Amino acid sequence: MMTKYPHLRQDFAASLVVFLVALPLCVGVAVASGVPAELGLVTGIVGGIVTGLMRGSSLQVSGPAAGLTVLVFEAVQKFGLPVLGVIVLATGLLQILMGTLKLGRWFRAISVSVVEGMLAGIGLVLIAGQLYAMADTKAPASGLGKIAGLPGALADAVGNTGALASLGLGFATIAVLVLWKHMPAKVRTVPGPLAAVGLATLAALAFSMPVATVEVHGLVDSVQPPSFGQFGELANVGVLATIVAFTLIASAESLFSAAAVDRMHDGPRTEYDKELVAQGTGNALCGALGALPMTAVIVRSSANVQAGARTKASRVMHGVWLLLFAALLPGVLAYIPIPALAGILVYSGFKLIPVRAIVELWREHRGEALILVVTAVSIVAVSMFEGVLIGLALAVAKTAWEASHLKLEVIDKGAGPVQAYLSGNATFLRLPKILDSLESLPQDRPVELDLSGLHHLDHACRTALENWAERHSAVGTEPVRVTAR
Repeated sequence: MMTKYPHLRQDFAASLVVFLVALPLCVGVAVASGVPAELGLVTGIVGGIVTGLMRGSSLQVSGPAAGLTVLVFEAVQKFGLPVLGVIVLATGLLQILMGTLKLGRWFRAISVSVVEGMLAGIGLVLIAGQLYAMADTKAPASGLGKIAGLPGALADAVGNTGALASLGLGFATIAVLVLWKHMPAKVRTVPGPLAAVGLATLAALAFSMPVATVEVHGLVDSVQPPSFGQFGELANVGVLATIVAFTLIASAESLFSAAAVDRMHDGPRTEYDKELVAQGTGNALCGALGALPMTAVIVRSSANVQAGARTKASRVMHGVWLLLFAALLPGVLAYIPIPALAGILVYSGFKLIPVRAIVELWREHRGEALILVVTAVSIVAVSMFEGVLIGLALAVAKTAWEASHLKLEVIDKGAGPVQAYLSGNATFLRLPKILDSLESLPQDRPVELDLSGLHHLDHACRTALENWAERHSAVGTEPVRVTAR
């Protein structure tokens, strides 16, 4: 047995660690997304057993992710829970199609600043929204509304015994998570999220704290596959935009996670297209079950690697443990305080904000830092989809501007013709600079314009240069002489 499965002991131990990390996160993401807690477990089960069995990245672990919480919550509020299954199913099918067409590797071409800005924006909205849950009050709908209303909500909580208890339990959960890495190694064998939720649950029970707990609906009752009529929502432009947003964000997050996991171990490298097909298959099944969307989750994946996992068996077994918990111990969920889950997601939201990366980018690449910040602010101010599009547009514009390097060298010896040499890439982005320089050339002497050093000359620049040459020739002493390759 051990000869056939040489790494079974390491994978078994790692699977238990990942299960203990994933359990509170699956429940917390589901509650924060506005869906039954059991649906988070369903997505974790599918991510472990189904996606875990498929080829792609051998050690990264998939499940419901904090990074999609805000978008899922918006979708559920706008279109209803039954339509979420349609959206997730369509997302999965799109991912399968993209993987089959071998587009997975192209996600590595997405600007890292856009991805980090996306995660930062998600983190900010997630933190703001979950602080309301910690204070046992309802959060405003918009990102800006959440942030603007926080001072008032926290002030109201101070005068309310129940809200104050809830808020205290949430902050205590965050404190445990922050301090857990400083605990002795033997204590840290219990994952931080599980310890934080466990301690909060014990405290709430021991002191009979008046805090909200997770509502238990039952696994079978929570799973509601979308009906045939609900697929008619695919004609809704808003639903289609949400599907595109789910697909881009889930795919990018999964493949960036795979790249990060590859740096943590020396095993087989990720096959990006196959990983995209695996993620798509998992999402298609989650959609068919009416569950949450999945991505590869770096928290679980890093826990898997650090726990000594050697093969995909660890992530499959973690899915089996989630299934056994959902089938045998679902009633335990009813004791978990919601402010404790909110505290875990506030902590996760902070980890999504790359403060160190922003500081480093500002020192070395201010344009990239600006893209990151604008993407994050746009997500908070407008919405997830529009924010990502704004970030991508800025990244493309920045790249186009940097690619259009242009140098104009003017040689004027005081007598004879004035020689102007253009080299580099002449694009419409550089037209103002080109024309300002050329129009300042003297009109009382011959001008020679040498274009042989240009690697690229777009139509807008060519037309502008021809028009300038005609105007200068008309008022100058001689026609402009143009030399090209």
